[in-house]
Amino acid sequence: QVQLVESGGGLVQAGGSLRLSCAASGSIGSINEMGWYRQAPGTQRELVAGITSGGNTNYADSVKGRFTISRDNAKNAAYLQMNSLKPEDTAVYYCNANIRPRFHNRSLPYWGQGTQVTVSS
Repeated sequence: QVQLVESGGGLVQAGGSLRLSCAASGSIGSINEMGWYRQAPGTQRELVAGITSGGNTNYADSVKGRFTISRDNAKNAAYLQMNSLKPEDTAVYYCNANIRPRFHNRSLPYWGQGTQVTVSS
């Protein structure tokens, strides 16, 4: 069984920073792409940032220059450093990863349970 667990959300004032963490555990063969998504009330879930196993990154235009995604392959973990936070960044943030479970021959998408980020004005 493979699990993703996020941590690091919370309440912060506009202009502040938060760091989200995502740890994968279980019977893992390999982890390909990892990413962070967010969903605000009444909106669709959107990609915030993604990172390949080789470290290539991509970002939503709305967070470029403010957010940084990174990963530690040895720890099966990904991180999202969020700086200069704005009220419009308020959402539930989800970790996503394409993981090939051990003894499987293809990757499957996994999601974390989500962590709330609230930015007050």
